[in-house]
Amino acid sequence: MNNSSSLKCRIEGGGTPVLQSWGADCEYGLLRDVLLGPPDHYRWLETSSVSKKSIRRKFPFDPGVAKQQHAEMVSAFESAGVTAHFLEADPKLPYQIFARDSSAMTPYGAIITNMANWWRRGENFRAIETYHRLGIPIYDYVTAGTFEGGDFNVIEPGTVLIGWEGHEGRSQEEAALQLKDWFEAEDWEVMLADIDPFYVHIDLMVVMLTHKLAAVCLESTDPQVVRWLKSKHIELVPVPFQDTLDLGCNVMSLGGDRILLPERSHVLKQRARAHGLEIYDPDMSMITPGGGGVHCMCQALRRDPVG
Repeated sequence: MNNSSSLKCRIEGGGTPVLQSWGADCEYGLLRDVLLGPPDHYRWLETSSVSKKSIRRKFPFDPGVAKQQHAEMVSAFESAGVTAHFLEADPKLPYQIFARDSSAMTPYGAIITNMANWWRRGENFRAIETYHRLGIPIYDYVTAGTFEGGDFNVIEPGTVLIGWEGHEGRSQEEAALQLKDWFEAEDWEVMLADIDPFYVHIDLMVVMLTHKLAAVCLESTDPQVVRWLKSKHIELVPVPFQDTLDLGCNVMSLGGDRILLPERSHVLKQRARAHGLEIYDPDMSMITPGGGGVHCMCQALRRDPVG
């Protein structure tokens, strides 16, 4: 089997070759290709504090509106010059719309994660199928415990922030340590951050916007992580706690000082514009009450290398 369709390309002990045609070495390089999930079978399930509240308060869900909003997001990507690729729709996978969690992209290939909720585990198989179809090598598979892509945050080339929530959450420490071993062998700096399961994933509260600029919810982010980011001379754009709960910090960098965020993320939108960033802001109000935002819905497949 040639490397273009490899089912596992990680070299034990490090030294895995960087891909030439696919991959991303950080969260803010110019985005060329993105992986998206289909909205076809989306419905809210009790997967997080956000979705549980939406269901508990009997917020109305309209699948037609959700599909329209998803199409608006796809159009925003296309307007930004990004080619969108899609996971194959599966009627048994209602949360497949959140393409972030079943995999994570690296410069070496895709990591296949290990989903925590039984109703999402099939998403890993659809992700493997998609990477094979696109000819994108798989770096390796998380096997030590559950882990989801929203907890894998490449802050800058050679530096990754990995979140974990323990056995009550989505990503377990055992899996985070497995990833830590892999990337330290590749000579990366790895920062582990244990977060409360209430917040689901680290990308709810820490997301890179562009080079040396990050959106951070200071009320929910561990002070140790904040100090670590500042030690790297990364400027922090504060996002209020309530906005964070509404997925207002869960945004996607398009590269070239452009970001994609929910229309309702008013505070971050204003502050990002003050930093000179161009904004794409589709309405996501029928999707985010299910517990995931813009960053949750997409996985970078190809970014221009920064490092």
